[in-house]
Amino acid sequence: MLERELKVVNRLGLHARAAAKLVQLLSGFQCQASLVGRGREVNAKSIMGVLLLAAAPGASLVLRVDGDDEAAAMEAAVALFERRFDEDG
Repeated sequence: MLERELKVVNRLGLHARAAAKLVQLLSGFQCQASLVGRGREVNAKSIMGVLLLAAAPGASLVLRVDGDDEAAAMEAAVALFERRFDEDG
């Protein structure tokens, strides 16, 4: 299992469009994925779960991935967060 703290750095936070991008990305991997924030852990492959976190700009989340392709999933998710979900420069 891999675990990494990620900061929400895009201007609008983890809103519907950003959450959908994350869910779509992680759904392409076989590993289990979860996000932890504000005292709750949710399935990172579930749009409703990710939206439930209501992660505002500046929020810190922990991504946990576990499975055969966990390293690739973590790398892809980290890149998406670092690119600010391809939303703003």
